[in-house]
Amino acid sequence: MSDLEKAARDAVDAQANSEQVALILAVLQAQQLAQGGAPSAYPAPPAVRPARSAAKWIGIGIGGSVFLIAFALSAVAVAISAVALTVCVLVLRSVWQDVQRGR
Repeated sequence: MSDLEKAARDAVDAQANSEQVALILAVLQAQQLAQGGAPSAYPAPPAVRPARSAAKWIGIGIGGSVFLIAFALSAVAVAISAVALTVCVLVLRSVWQDVQRGR
C-alpha cells in the first residue's frame, strides 16, 4: 500500500469522523432546546486565575508599607497641631483674663 492510498484512506476516515461529530453536536443542541436551555456550541472554559509572582507580592508589601508610614506621619501631624492649638487657646485665654482684670 502506497503513501498516497494511505493518505486517501485517512482523509476518508477523517471526513466520516467529522460527520459523526457534527451529528452528535446537533443532537446535543436539540436536547438543550428541548430542555429550554440556550444552545451553545462549546461549554464555557473554566476561569483561570493567574498566579502572582514574588515580585508582585513584594510590590504590594512595599506599597502597603508606604501607605501606613504616610498615615502614621499624618496622625503625628494632627496630634502636634492639636497640642499647638490647645497651647494657643490657653495663652489667649490667659491674656484675655489679664485684659479683663486690667480694666
